[in-house]
Amino acid sequence: MVDILELYQLAEEQGHDVYWYTDENLSAVSVKNSADNSCAIAINPFKLESSVDEKYKLAHELGHCETGSFYTRCSPCDLKEKHELRAERWAMKTLLPQDELFAAIRNQNHRWEIAEMFGVPEELVQKAIDYYTITQGCALSCDIEY
Repeated sequence: MVDILELYQLAEEQGHDVYWYTDENLSAVSVKNSADNSCAIAINPFKLESSVDEKYKLAHELGHCETGSFYTRCSPCDLKEKHELRAERWAMKTLLPQDELFAAIRNQNHRWEIAEMFGVPEELVQKAIDYYTITQGCALSCDIEY
């Protein structure tokens, strides 16, 4: 299981700067510097709902940096969605590795319990279950309650 401090350490190790900033509209954003290909992440602490929210948003923005999935505001919707999906999948695989998630599912009955165990939003647990079971062709040996 990855905790939030490990995500901050990963960002530092990979040379991704993380800043605190305030913005009325955005809670987190990542940008790539075209001059040196470095990446910076900005998180608005006033828009975070909880430490779970901070962990998830940091992982998502790290996903943009680690996969090189960036777009401009002028990008067509399909291109934007492609980059968002790559960042989301990176975050999901990092926060909810398939083997750990499936082990948790075998031991827990409720999605919220699994979310608490991993320190992630319930919606991410469901996305990971869907991704691993459908896209990866994996089968779960038990049902999960909501």
